[in-house]
Amino acid sequence: MSAEETSRFVRVRVDLVVEVHDPDGLTETAVGRIEDDPELPDAERGHARSAVTEDTAEALAYLVDPFDLVSGVPGVELQQASWSTEQIDYDPDSPEWGPYEDDGGDENDDDGDGAGIG
Repeated sequence: MSAEETSRFVRVRVDLVVEVHDPDGLTETAVGRIEDDPELPDAERGHARSAVTEDTAEALAYLVDPFDLVSGVPGVELQQASWSTEQIDYDPDSPEWGPYEDDGGDENDDDGDGAGIG
């Protein structure tokens, strides 16, 4: 396959499990970011504030930005991103949580057509 036939688009998958030691601090930081966001319309500001104060996972999602993962990589421009957070039961000793285990996601994730990148 020549370089011209090779796609310039690459899907990067990252699956993180984080432990939140200070949920109040996380929520406070998310609320602060919401209050300081000049581009966030007032109508959405109240909804965002409510979401992050009611759910630690939402607070984390508000603070995580996929752009930060690639912004310093030379020759790379983020085209599309999506991410989500959820609270989970986690047992690091369980064989279900191996680093190479399938997360049971959509079987069509690797269809190769570039659709649904993110």
